[in-house]
Amino acid sequence: MSLLCLGFAPQTRLLARRLHSYIRMLTLASKNRHRHPRLLVGASAFRAAIAAACTVVLATAARAADASFNVQPLHSIQLAAEKFVRQQMPADAEGIIVTATELDSRLRLAQCAQPLRAAQVSGARLEARTSIGVSCRQGAEWTVYVPVTVESDIPVFVLRVPAARGTRITAADVATETRRVSGLAVGYVTDPRALEHHTVARPLPAGSLLTTDMLLADFIVRSGEEVTLVAATGGIEVRASGRALADGRDGSRIRVQNLNSLRVVEGTVDTDRVIHVTP
Repeated sequence: MSLLCLGFAPQTRLLARRLHSYIRMLTLASKNRHRHPRLLVGASAFRAAIAAACTVVLATAARAADASFNVQPLHSIQLAAEKFVRQQMPADAEGIIVTATELDSRLRLAQCAQPLRAAQVSGARLEARTSIGVSCRQGAEWTVYVPVTVESDIPVFVLRVPAARGTRITAADVATETRRVSGLAVGYVTDPRALEHHTVARPLPAGSLLTTDMLLADFIVRSGEEVTLVAATGGIEVRASGRALADGRDGSRIRVQNLNSLRVVEGTVDTDRVIHVTP
């Protein structure tokens, strides 16, 4: 009998085992009919019992199969996580690839009666790899955390030749290639103008993918040099003479002294020894 019901869902196997025990009892009764005539079961009744039991097993298996249609498709959960992450991307972002990790195929969740909700874990930042909570709040209540990766296909500069620390890189030293990088295209050198007024901060082998932290801006001013202080507010720009109190690279902040008021302020170094001071 166990062979007749082989392959059904686990919940029907218990019924099959019980039926098997019942059949054994009937068989023993048949063998001992001369001792217990009241337990004698005819062949037709025996077959009828088997048919009835298998009908119950088949019906149970059919109900289990029908129930599978009420399971939330795992693919829909992954799509919800990916859609949420894409919605967080900058409007002008291009070449972004968002991929949700495949969920365990053994996962069974009740079908949701409304569109799935997705959100970041509280306090978490959207990074190259992040976890997105996808949840159902109607018809069923569950939450699944889906790992999602963010990558970008961007044009970047790749060194053609090795570069020693302190050397300058020109457009002839780099090749433009499209690479897939982790996360958003942040921190990579993609504009040749970014190479100007910069030297290599550390030795780099050929084939290096150039990032902004590999380059060191030139010193624009030296301590003790006279500089021009520029303060702008409300559309009005005021200029004054000053003196640098520290060496300053392009874009760095240094302390300077106003030569007219002798007041010491802090400003951002720009080209041509100009210091932008915030009033």
